[in-house]
Amino acid sequence: MIRNPILPGFYPDPSICRVEDDFYLVTSSFSYFPGVPIFHSKDLEQWEQIGHVLDRPEQLPLTHEMISAGIFAPTIRYHDGTFYMITTNMSMGVVNFVVTATDPAGPWSDMHIIQGADGIDPSLFWDDDGKCYYTGTTRFDDEAGSRQGIWCSEIDLATFELVGERHIIGTGAQVNAEAPEGPHLYKKDDYYYLMIAEGGTEHFHAVTISRSQSIFGEYENHQGNPILTHRHLGKGYPIWNVGHGDLVELQNGDWYMVCLGSRLSEGQHKLLGRETFLVPVVWEDGWPVVSKGTGKLEWSYPSPGLPSWQPVGHAVNDFKEPVVERFEEELGFEWNFLGTPREDFAKVDAGRLRLKLLKNALVPWEFDNTDGSVFSRISKIGKTKENISFVGRRQQHLDFQATVTVRFSPEENETAGIVVLQNDANQLRLEIAKGQEGNPVVRCILVISHCDQAGIQHFTEAQLGEVVAAPTQSEFTLQVKANGSRYSFSAGPAADEMQSVADEVDGSFLGSETAGGFVGVYIGMFASGNGQTKEKYADFETFIYEGFE
Repeated sequence: MIRNPILPGFYPDPSICRVEDDFYLVTSSFSYFPGVPIFHSKDLEQWEQIGHVLDRPEQLPLTHEMISAGIFAPTIRYHDGTFYMITTNMSMGVVNFVVTATDPAGPWSDMHIIQGADGIDPSLFWDDDGKCYYTGTTRFDDEAGSRQGIWCSEIDLATFELVGERHIIGTGAQVNAEAPEGPHLYKKDDYYYLMIAEGGTEHFHAVTISRSQSIFGEYENHQGNPILTHRHLGKGYPIWNVGHGDLVELQNGDWYMVCLGSRLSEGQHKLLGRETFLVPVVWEDGWPVVSKGTGKLEWSYPSPGLPSWQPVGHAVNDFKEPVVERFEEELGFEWNFLGTPREDFAKVDAGRLRLKLLKNALVPWEFDNTDGSVFSRISKIGKTKENISFVGRRQQHLDFQATVTVRFSPEENETAGIVVLQNDANQLRLEIAKGQEGNPVVRCILVISHCDQAGIQHFTEAQLGEVVAAPTQSEFTLQVKANGSRYSFSAGPAADEMQSVADEVDGSFLGSETAGGFVGVYIGMFASGNGQTKEKYADFETFIYEGFE
């Protein structure tokens, strides 16, 4: 049985390819490092992460100030013994590049930057004659004015250079379509099919398709467009902003689509961000029909009937048991830094994750009282090579519990703890600090941002609760528990001596519809000197994540 989402939590913009009996899938990662998680499956039901495509600093230059920058919409393809992943790094100033590998688990090559390839969301397509074609987005001018469209050009993958003339091959199914993007080309029965996303990344997101008998067009829009969307189901439907798909053909000729969507919590809040779903596709009269009979994403579908398969490791969508990280070896694939780690601030050492107290705090206060639009903020980043001391993993359930033990003796202005992190200045922290009376305290801190009528963003920080520890206490158990949009925080010297710090905190502001941007909630560990880097570490032991269906 296929159970949706197949990749729960913040795994947006999925792209998929098949190599004989194996399926490989990648998603966007924005400003998290390593980037572009890659997954493997043989049955389309269970998905095991086998690594990250971009796992070296030279492949992935990022900064921490803007979470919704970085890597946009990767595409994975396979041709003649080589895997190709092509994507956009917004933190480099909208740079499109390709990396290659013969083993999808890596190592992947250094970046091959494609000169002259503007726009975002690049994709590759090989025609029957072996020629390869690049598709992406761009702005262009015609009799309708300046607008966004899909362009296509031949590309030479021996030199990673564009070849010949660029052609505009699509502008979306709607007249004056908003944000036509995410293009993928396919060939079936002598037709070239151009499938794109349009309608923006929120409620009106959709998948549309057109076809042509020539790769450069003219492309005919399908009369049944959009072939997948949930915008007509109303804003209360439990799966929202469905779109950005990629097609794959199975060994037996069946077809499926991966796409993104968001599960809603208590109204219209999308705390988990955009997740990856899988849906069956059939072809009728030369056009794809998605989720035949219902036309919408379902929570489950019958098994594709592929041979039985069991992952070697833990499936990312298997939560029969709590996920326990004991920090005995190197960090697992589920863990990420925020920005490229350019200094050695995180160490896994004999059952501990040691996080150094760096000077940067979790909130980028330099963006307070500045233009709050995503792309305005992206244009200002990249000026620092500094890090924040943070290691986190995705929240993958609307109801979950995370617990960690921390060894830390705070001095003035020093903090360490766990954080529910969304978009830079939208977070809930449970942090250990030095209290006014000199004793250690554990306090719950809320940070929220909002934009005024002029589009200027303002950050607000507030303390929601506090418990005072014994003067000599240096070991703490910290816990965050979520029930939908409500988060509760507890702390104590041990798991059986917990006290409530803040109960039923309204975390609905962590959804992207409120916070803005393109990411979902992370649960992370952090340490900070809050203005001063110190040769001091906070030690984290045994992080337990438990999701509840």
